[in-house]
Amino acid sequence: MIESSKGIWLAIFVLVSILIYLLSPILMPFLSAAVLAYIADPLVDKLEKKMSRTLSVSVVFVVLSSIAIILLFILLPLFEKQILVLAEKLPLYIDRAQSYLLPLLKEQFGFDIKQFDLNTLKLSLSNYWKTAGDIAANILTSISHSGLILVGWIANFLLMLVVTFYLLRDWDVLIEKIHMLIPRPNEKIVVTIAKESDEVIGAFFRGQMLVMLALSMVYTFGLMIVGLDTALLIGVMAGMVSFVPYLGFIVGIVIASIAALMQFQEIIPLFYVAIVFMIGQMLEGMLLTPWLVGDKIGLHPVAVIFAVLAGGQLFGFVGILLALPIAAVIAVVLRHIHERYTQSELYVK
Repeated sequence: MIESSKGIWLAIFVLVSILIYLLSPILMPFLSAAVLAYIADPLVDKLEKKMSRTLSVSVVFVVLSSIAIILLFILLPLFEKQILVLAEKLPLYIDRAQSYLLPLLKEQFGFDIKQFDLNTLKLSLSNYWKTAGDIAANILTSISHSGLILVGWIANFLLMLVVTFYLLRDWDVLIEKIHMLIPRPNEKIVVTIAKESDEVIGAFFRGQMLVMLALSMVYTFGLMIVGLDTALLIGVMAGMVSFVPYLGFIVGIVIASIAALMQFQEIIPLFYVAIVFMIGQMLEGMLLTPWLVGDKIGLHPVAVIFAVLAGGQLFGFVGILLALPIAAVIAVVLRHIHERYTQSELYVK
């Protein structure tokens, strides 16, 4: 009987994995909605003490959507401006790299600078920006040629909003129905693992998103003080990839250093860039992560990196979205297995 139940659970796991793989192209709006609903559910639960569930969901939904739209209208023009500045100065940066950086690489490392045909790249970029115009024109051109793609994006976005609303409204009901499906003999251990997994996943999603936002602000303002033209682009990018340990720090400091070297042609700004990212790393390690995330996740940095890479390799962006929550649940299950093993007769103390 036990072997039969194990076989059934294994078959279910394999079937779900196959379905995720086959349906990954259409799963994104549903998974995004589930993540948003999961993050917002505690806010709805607090408001539900004072008003109905549907009204609580409506209030949270409207407030969060308004904040997202406001940030979008504020950040998009800033991103566009910095991308235009980068595009205008890119030929100049290529000239500087050709006259300063490539000879330095040849002198220090013996690189053959003839392999780097930067003149052709600069000419192509210059012709492109002369004929293509600004970003808005490019977007309009893209829309005119890819109307179906745009319609698909809008449809997926609206679908995500609708699914998020209904998931939030019926979240507690869905959890209760899932609870009723658990076999009664296994209820205690399954509920225990589920609660611990909820703490781990909740700590990651809610806490880590705040950490990413805070680091994006720290990096952006720091690079603005340094005087980097692309401070917003680099700062936000470094903050957003910081959910992988040290990745935001490494990617940010490398790209910011290259940008500073091209813009200022001096070594001293590199020290200022390093100070910005060192401050951000110290704040993350000593303040932000302990305060906002805590030590509930319990995943080793190597495990986090492997989970993200494996999820992306197997299921694309959907896999990246699911990688850390699944890894966190597996870590909880493995801790329980280890605990049972140490209490069993097989364990030799």
